[in-house]
Amino acid sequence: MKSAMRIGELGQSTGVDIETIRYYEKTGLLKNPERSSNGYRAYGPEHLERLSFIRHCRALDMPLADIKRLLEFVENPAADCGGIDQLISTQLSRVRARLKSMRALEQQLTALRNSCDTNHSASECGILHELVAAAQGEICACHRDAPSATTPDPPSAKRHKA
Repeated sequence: MKSAMRIGELGQSTGVDIETIRYYEKTGLLKNPERSSNGYRAYGPEHLERLSFIRHCRALDMPLADIKRLLEFVENPAADCGGIDQLISTQLSRVRARLKSMRALEQQLTALRNSCDTNHSASECGILHELVAAAQGEICACHRDAPSATTPDPPSAKRHKA
């Protein structure tokens, strides 16, 4: 690898879009590179490593604030790793909550799909009937067995909650 890369080369090497690289620089996640004599940004191996770290964390769906915190730990290797453990535990909790939500969504869509078992005209489609009923504030097939916490309020209830 060359010692200095342009932004396009850095993006290509890491799979990160050029605009995203610029954003990371602007927010301080990625340190500003030196400029070459012609004014182009000159990225070095440290930028490649840091951007690869950021990209890996983003692949784990970590928020940028958490990534920034992890980078602070990278820069301070003598720090206690309890904060790192906490960041990962928090992210794991977020993922588990989303998985639970996605499983509930899967059950709701399955119930909705089961409301129409054969080919019909749209006017006879059980799925459309259920969706229209829900839009009118009625309980639809996909929410009949759902816990009340995931059942949306009918439109009339939402108007009165304010």
